[in-house]
Amino acid sequence: MGPLTPRGAFGRLAPVRGFTLVEILVALAIVAIASGAAWLAWRGGGDAALRREASRFAGAIEYAAQRAQWRHEDLGVSADAGGWRFWRRDRERNAWLPLADDDVLAARTLPDGVRLEAASHAGRQVPADTLLPLRASGRNDPATFVLDADGRRVRVDTDPLNRVVVTAVEP
Repeated sequence: MGPLTPRGAFGRLAPVRGFTLVEILVALAIVAIASGAAWLAWRGGGDAALRREASRFAGAIEYAAQRAQWRHEDLGVSADAGGWRFWRRDRERNAWLPLADDDVLAARTLPDGVRLEAASHAGRQVPADTLLPLRASGRNDPATFVLDADGRRVRVDTDPLNRVVVTAVEP
């Protein structure tokens, strides 16, 4: 038996199979570029803060409408350019008081560059900082809120069945 070397039938070295270091580095660079592009697309670029705040606001409204029914209490929401606040109706004093016992419904200040406005309630335009009720009966009027960031707009719509939908507004 002869030496254990990779030789062909005629004693020459057999060609080495595999990838060179340059080929492996090129493949790694392509994977890194593709991963970076996918991460940027997933993160959402400049619209991420706007979409995040719209989703947070929509979730808070949906939760508040359910809480109003569960606890049989009238709640309300008001929105101005800087953020939103939830309110509870005190029947004894016949007044709206800021809601302070629930972290989800705590007053929220929006990040710089993001603005919020209540656009309509029950089909009518409403001024800023109008308190929109969320009734204990669960029968609420439809409302529309608009979040804006550098000309990009997202609409948050509620309906009488307490469903909340977030929709991008085309320019």
